[in-house]
Amino acid sequence: MSRTGRFIAEAEKWGARNYEPLPVVIEKAERIWVWDVDGQKYLDMLSAYSALNQGHRHPKIISALIDQLERVTLTSRAFHNDMMGPFLQKLCATAGYEKVLLMNTGTEAVETSLKAARKWGYEEKGVAPDKAEIIAFENNFAGRTISVVSFSSEEQYKKGFGPFTPGFKVIPFDDAEALERTINENTVAVILEPIQGEGGVIIPSSGYLTKVREITSANNTLMIADEIQTGFGRTGKLFACDHEGVRPDVVALGKALGGGVLPVSAMVADNRVMKAFTPGVHGSTFGGNPLACAVGMASIDVVVEENLPDRSAELGEYFLKQLRSINSQAVKETRGKGLFIGIEILRSYGTARPFCEKLMKLGLLCKETHEQTIRLAPPLVIEKHEIDWALDRIERVLTAV
Repeated sequence: MSRTGRFIAEAEKWGARNYEPLPVVIEKAERIWVWDVDGQKYLDMLSAYSALNQGHRHPKIISALIDQLERVTLTSRAFHNDMMGPFLQKLCATAGYEKVLLMNTGTEAVETSLKAARKWGYEEKGVAPDKAEIIAFENNFAGRTISVVSFSSEEQYKKGFGPFTPGFKVIPFDDAEALERTINENTVAVILEPIQGEGGVIIPSSGYLTKVREITSANNTLMIADEIQTGFGRTGKLFACDHEGVRPDVVALGKALGGGVLPVSAMVADNRVMKAFTPGVHGSTFGGNPLACAVGMASIDVVVEENLPDRSAELGEYFLKQLRSINSQAVKETRGKGLFIGIEILRSYGTARPFCEKLMKLGLLCKETHEQTIRLAPPLVIEKHEIDWALDRIERVLTAV
């Protein structure tokens, strides 16, 4: 048995089978490249679901990590630490909000945002106790906790996990009229991904986010943007809502905020929402730990100093144009914004999984989502000639049907 086979067998023997990864075992990584335990080299076209916008092991982020490791890593929130304040200030200045609440995973940032919205609704909007409603959208993905899967429209994510958290309504995405029909005096928030990543890189029509902002504002309802995948340059702007100049009331952030090194997440909002949190009502042992704060500051610096949103916009436009020029009978649609691209495979040609497996054999790692879509989201530090290298392999696979 190969080394790859041994590692996979060990993981499958001792681990829960809640994933079906591609049969590759990675042991080393640098920038956009990874190597498996058998010495094969691959271009990472997934970026850990956009947690690696800055690339693998970015020197500035690794340096910040090591420096902080030699000082202090964890204090809990029972005490202050000297890294949290500077990180909060930098994130507020970068995102353009007055307050931050730090957590760890993206799902925690979403859960925190939901809690804030409900508490704001009761204390500020005047919704009757336990009557708060939150509107979400079909095809959404915000994590795996009970409350989050309660408003999922994907049956696989829900089956066997009920009863579910009440208070959520799910309506069609990219349908402003459906939102206008559904929103009411008990609606405390509308939560949406500006681009639905896990749903297949689904991009709403132009002006939709603006319309959502107008509807929520007119109904004294919070707009929560889940920018966990789309944030920090992925779509060609710092945040995806920036494409329409929309400023949500609350933004959930994560993934690239940790620079591919640590889980770092945050809810950002102005004080009118954040004041709902008072001592004791919400918290996290690891949220705001000094190691994560040091990494988070370096991660933001890399995004800003290296102009990663602009790189994503320029290279994404090129990548998308070249992909659309590929003449493949298997492709239903190629869509994207920045370096956030989905190639949807026609059902008559099977699912996207075999295409991803063939690309892996040619040295390109990507992953299918919602069965039919190949998601392409390389680190934003990728170079044009490396995109061309990837394009050659993608064209070979898509046209060999």
